[in-house]
Amino acid sequence: MSRLSVGEALAARLYAAESAIDQALIETATLAAALPAARAEAWLPAVTGQRAFEGTAAAVNALAQARAHMIQTHNTLTAVARKLGLEALAVGPVDKPGDGAPIGGGGGDGDGIAPDMVNKTLPSKAETC
Repeated sequence: MSRLSVGEALAARLYAAESAIDQALIETATLAAALPAARAEAWLPAVTGQRAFEGTAAAVNALAQARAHMIQTHNTLTAVARKLGLEALAVGPVDKPGDGAPIGGGGGDGDGIAPDMVNKTLPSKAETC
């Protein structure tokens, strides 16, 4: 297996992990938002479900920390790829701040880009990764 193919496989797994954390964060935050509305709709007192609110809030915080760790991992792997001269390691929608919408959609509004789609070049400047 070449370094490029190993890098592409890692990039695909990184993208899958990032996407999984984002999806878990979306679902958990949606649950957290639904809890107070459900309590009010059921005409229950404010103290009802407080432990559930706290648990869900803690889960959102843990997922946010996991996301931060994955971003650090992403940046580290990008630097390693650049040092090895590997250019084809960006996988999935590369939606950086200031960029246009991802090609093919993405952003939670549909299927978007398949996880195995590889963009063929990485930017040459480290600060854009």
